[in-house]
Amino acid sequence: MFAILIGVAIGIGLPIQTSVNSRLRRAVGTPFLASLISFTIGTLFLAGTTLIVDHHLLFSPQLFQTQPAWLWIGGIFGVLYLTANILLFPKLGSVQTVILPVFGQILMGLLIDNYGWFHAKVSPLTPIRLVGALLVLVGVITTVAVGAWFLTRKTYDRTTVPGNGLWPWRLLGVLVGMLSAAQSAINGHLGKVLASSLNAAFVSFLVGTLALLLLNLGLRSPLQLRHPQGQTNPWWMWLGGIIGALYVLGNVYLVPVVGTGLTVVIVLVGLMTGSLLIDHFGWLGSPRNPITPVQILGLIIMITGVALIHLA
Repeated sequence: MFAILIGVAIGIGLPIQTSVNSRLRRAVGTPFLASLISFTIGTLFLAGTTLIVDHHLLFSPQLFQTQPAWLWIGGIFGVLYLTANILLFPKLGSVQTVILPVFGQILMGLLIDNYGWFHAKVSPLTPIRLVGALLVLVGVITTVAVGAWFLTRKTYDRTTVPGNGLWPWRLLGVLVGMLSAAQSAINGHLGKVLASSLNAAFVSFLVGTLALLLLNLGLRSPLQLRHPQGQTNPWWMWLGGIIGALYVLGNVYLVPVVGTGLTVVIVLVGLMTGSLLIDHFGWLGSPRNPITPVQILGLIIMITGVALIHLA
């Protein structure tokens, strides 16, 4: 039960982080520079916390020789997921940008658990687990797509790219969702190798920060701090990295305990819950969109799916 509460909590933090980083992006001008700042703050937060708790940041260089190469790329997968979502949104619209990566996350989570990829805890894919995963996906679709339709009486998926031209972008959405689930499994095993969830989260964030630094240097992103529409920049726009750090830390802790598949779906429930709360109350400057009965039904369906996977 404690693991489920942690998963839901870090899932709720994700849409809050998105809102915070969106405000940071308005202040610095580019999404990639905002991501770099967010990752850098998260890395510094995890470095300080790790030093306080574990009293060290370094580990034996022999691990690079004795451990598989994929152990160190979790942070890169996180950057790819973040960047791809920035690219997908204008192509696919908000609904598909949410649903397709979710499908990829659930699919990859079940595959990792079933085959024990990335040295993950093996949990065979039983019919009950499969039904639970499908219920989670149906709940996401109900909450996002059907809920949006009831709010606006029209689809959000209006794009300028006709016909089959969207399919490569859709496949990319599923792929980056699979990379996100793989990141959770990789970081979970890294935590076991380093014997520290904190140290593993720090390494993952450090790798992501270095990747984003190279990306920004290549793009020559200008360093600037603006005041959009003459507004004062709020202090909380710098907290996205800390929220992201807690999310990665929570995943590192959860994966060895409950498995990648269940971790993914628990976090998804928290993510949808947090998104609805932000919309309903208009937190962090977001426009208010009251929760509808259909969206509540979607959450109930997701929770039912999580229960089936957990009990299987």
